[in-house]
Amino acid sequence: MLNVIKVFTGNATPKLTEDICDYLKIPVSKAEVRRFSDGEIFVEIGENVRGADVYIVQSTCPPVNDHLMELVIMVDALRRASARRITAVVPYYGYARQDRKVAPRVPITAKVVAEMMMAVGVRRVLTMDLHAGQIQGFFNIPVDNLFAAPILLEYIKTQFSDNVVMVSPDAGGVERTRAFAKRLNAQLAIIDKRRERANVCQAMSVIGEVAGKVAILLDDMVDTAGTLCSAADILVEAGAKEVYACCSHGVLSGPAIERINNSQIKKLVVTNSVPLRGAAVDCDKIIVLSISELLGEAISRIHSDDSVSSLFV
Repeated sequence: MLNVIKVFTGNATPKLTEDICDYLKIPVSKAEVRRFSDGEIFVEIGENVRGADVYIVQSTCPPVNDHLMELVIMVDALRRASARRITAVVPYYGYARQDRKVAPRVPITAKVVAEMMMAVGVRRVLTMDLHAGQIQGFFNIPVDNLFAAPILLEYIKTQFSDNVVMVSPDAGGVERTRAFAKRLNAQLAIIDKRRERANVCQAMSVIGEVAGKVAILLDDMVDTAGTLCSAADILVEAGAKEVYACCSHGVLSGPAIERINNSQIKKLVVTNSVPLRGAAVDCDKIIVLSISELLGEAISRIHSDDSVSSLFV
């Protein structure tokens, strides 16, 4: 069993897991993940994993707590079944926005989740576009933080011509947006905003030239879409010809779809790290790009002890 690779999934991202396994040319491994009548999670692994290299694909997407508990309970079941190594493949790492103390008496939830994973037996983490890169330091095990940049860049190159300006919706995303602008040989602009409280922000002004250009907003995630929609309004007021948005994780909770439908954003491009649900499924403005090949190749390289970082050279 030393060279056997097995890929399991919880209830968060079953379709993504199927696509990953299609790329790896292996079947999805068998596991039953269901609820007791009171909501408690029951897990039963349906095949032998003794000595196997095991991967659990599970984004911590809504309902976040349910999917996080599914992940840690599956890890415990696999560890007790004598899996050789357990890797948590978490395309979207939830609770990442609280990565430091910004006020008295608040938690650092990104650290709490890291501790939970390590405590139950995760020995490696594969994730994508962490909200803050320093979250890797919360783990005492290897963490591979992939980037959706190659997929998003390919889409932008095929859909847009020269007259493009890449826009960061806040100061924190400038480094990411600058990297995109450099690859596309495009200009860079920044939205100066003030965040009053969580999920509520007020866009103030544009730093950079956007008049007469196609503006592409870039962010790591879109949750309630308040930031993106406010930024799009400011860009149009500043003379942008059209506004598009790209992000790695389309969480799209609360009033997000209503805001996007009523906004100046022409199209929102997301990956399938978080599956669309509810009204988002029928939203004509949303385009979904697949990360299955990226994750599948990373899993293959981890299994064979090859370089993962060379995927992004």
